[in-house]
Amino acid sequence: MSMDIDSDAPISIAPSQAVNGTAATIFCCDCGAPIDGTTAIDAKCYDCFKLTKDISQGIQREATLHFCRDCDRWLQPPASWINAQPESRELLALCLKKLSLNRTRIIDASFIWTEPHSRRVRVKLVIQAAVADDRVMQQALEVVYVVAYQQCPECAKSYTANVWRASVQVRQKVLHKRTFLFLEQLILKHGAHRETINIKEAKDGIDFFFSARNQAEKFVDFLNSVVPVRVKKSQELISQDVHTSKKSYKFTFSVELIPICKDDLVALPIPLAKQIGNISPLVICYRIGTSVNVLDPNTLQTGDISAPVYWRTPFASLADAPELVEFIVMDCEPVGPTKGKWVLGELQLARASDLGVNDKTYFARTHLGGLLHAGDSVMGYMLTGTNFNNPQLEAIEESHTYSSRIPDVVVVKKHYPNRRRNRKRQWKVRRMAKDEGELLPKKADQDRMDRDFEQFLQDIEEDEEFRQGVQLYKQPAKQKQQPDEMSMATSDDDGDDDLPQVDMNELLDDFDELTMEDK
Repeated sequence: MSMDIDSDAPISIAPSQAVNGTAATIFCCDCGAPIDGTTAIDAKCYDCFKLTKDISQGIQREATLHFCRDCDRWLQPPASWINAQPESRELLALCLKKLSLNRTRIIDASFIWTEPHSRRVRVKLVIQAAVADDRVMQQALEVVYVVAYQQCPECAKSYTANVWRASVQVRQKVLHKRTFLFLEQLILKHGAHRETINIKEAKDGIDFFFSARNQAEKFVDFLNSVVPVRVKKSQELISQDVHTSKKSYKFTFSVELIPICKDDLVALPIPLAKQIGNISPLVICYRIGTSVNVLDPNTLQTGDISAPVYWRTPFASLADAPELVEFIVMDCEPVGPTKGKWVLGELQLARASDLGVNDKTYFARTHLGGLLHAGDSVMGYMLTGTNFNNPQLEAIEESHTYSSRIPDVVVVKKHYPNRRRNRKRQWKVRRMAKDEGELLPKKADQDRMDRDFEQFLQDIEEDEEFRQGVQLYKQPAKQKQQPDEMSMATSDDDGDDDLPQVDMNELLDDFDELTMEDK
């Protein structure tokens, strides 16, 4: 297509069209576009003015963000540390606070993608500023933030000795650690140990160290909500400024657990037994929650003993789990009364060690009448021929009401003698990373701890209600055998169909064990 231009034709320099509804009076001094001279700035159109005017002057294009690699927190000046995920609103707000805007206003802000290992955070900004009385200008710019590593004070304290400000000393005066193992799983499930700077093994318990007093008080409140405890508080003066009267203290919370554990035989004080529902004083502890739950196996009557009631008149258990004796069920007949999963039954028992030696049998009532059959094995406490140094039991024997109700054997639970000790489980539990201190456990103590942990794993398999408070994880498919790993084993479960099993649907995926090769 061609166009004929008449070079002799006159050209008018007067504005002949309207600009934005107003008459154009002048031309732009740079591009020659017709503009309204009454509103133009420096006799330039808006596009040319943007090329010569920079409203982002004074706004730095580079800044530094400080990041703690131990706790994944960012420094918010002057001294606070916050949690912020990559490309989150919290991190964007932290980036914008680093800028001095100089009479400009931020209209929009967004992240520009960068490589995660580049240690750079790029942010695109759209700012707005007034360039005349009634004219506003917008401009886009990019700011690059350099991520610098810096250790926060809390993490620095965790790597330095004797910098804690509060400690929680959890103690239970028993010979085994089964209650502590359950408490450890509750702490891991709820994440109550996240604010600790150190966890140390101690005699009869564990010490938890915190960098602040409120963190320790929060942990003590958690313990009060899951187990029956008694708390005592003390404080020690570290330093004092005589000029400003400022004092620095170290706080210690002593938390004592009730010395009664699951499956213990308990002789209650007779007034306390009447107070909690006129239950028989000779009971077994079937659960430890916020209170001690006891059961009378002769009548299926239950009772709850709260921590304040217990510490008013404390008492010890009559016999604990290591004193259990194996019995063989010769005959089992359900009587009829039921309560939940329990069925009252009458048993004829023979001690496993007496088979082939004598024909002595014992009569007992049990709450496991719907679970036991002739030939099964049970674990119970042998009261006949056993001497106990217990004032509560002596009071029961002297009582006209309860002395005739003392049974020969108290059956606690069903036993599986064919269970292989070192069998491979399809699940595992997590353990807390604890500092064992300067003194390592002796071989005898280590063997006892291994037995307690194996018994704890068996309780998880056998008791579904007990399993609700524990998080179970799937065992990795490909993993080398580790002889010192207590939750692992060396044989399979083939042929153990009668044993209680953990449903695979209850297991969680252990994401800490995943690698780049896992699919």
